[in-house]
Amino acid sequence: MAEAQRSLPGLPDDEEVIGEADVDPGLEQEAERIAEALVFASAQPVSEAYIASRIPRAVDVGRVMSRLKAAYAGRGVNLMQVADHWAFRTAADLSFVVQTDEQEVKKLSRAALEVLAIIAYHQPVTRAEIEDIRGVQTSKGTLDVLMEAGWVRFRGRRRTPGRPVTFGTTRDFLDHFGLEEIRDLPGMEELRGAGLLSGRVPSNLHIPVPVGDDELSDNEDPITQMDLEELGLLTPKAEEDDYKS
Repeated sequence: MAEAQRSLPGLPDDEEVIGEADVDPGLEQEAERIAEALVFASAQPVSEAYIASRIPRAVDVGRVMSRLKAAYAGRGVNLMQVADHWAFRTAADLSFVVQTDEQEVKKLSRAALEVLAIIAYHQPVTRAEIEDIRGVQTSKGTLDVLMEAGWVRFRGRRRTPGRPVTFGTTRDFLDHFGLEEIRDLPGMEELRGAGLLSGRVPSNLHIPVPVGDDELSDNEDPITQMDLEELGLLTPKAEEDDYKS
């Protein structure tokens, strides 16, 4: 039988909270209603930490969100997890219903798609590494388009000569492509099965497993305001909110 109580991390052993088995069903139901309202009312994905701060402390937020996700699984609107955030999105098989003729479809160029794919699968990656993989020079305009779309961000600076900037994808990228985490990107066999890889693919082609950790790697330093000013991406008088990630 599972323990009726569990200890909170970081608290003395004698400080305990109510275990899941002892949580009042009515309290869990109320927590689900609160979480549902918070996500529904937000235009942007809502962080799990924010939801946890609004529901009763005795209720496990992960359990609440999992139950809500299951409840919406067969509906026209699904509850989607985007990294550690949650959002309501139209069911994938019904997306054509809500599309309107007035929507302006902006397609990325082939170069932008290639760069986006390289960043997604190889992050953290520098511009020089992107060019090495593509075999051609990458224009600043291509990276600007991806950053303006909100799909690519500066991660940090590589601890190598010249301290080049490293790039990575954003939570908006996951949200747009319906991914819970970057590791959900399709692998070689999935791409081949979808017809996105032709039979002329080089035998030595390797698609890496994407790294989903947002933390800086051992050979990266964080981007600072001075770095952004040096790169011409921020004026010295810019407010702090302008360069927060």
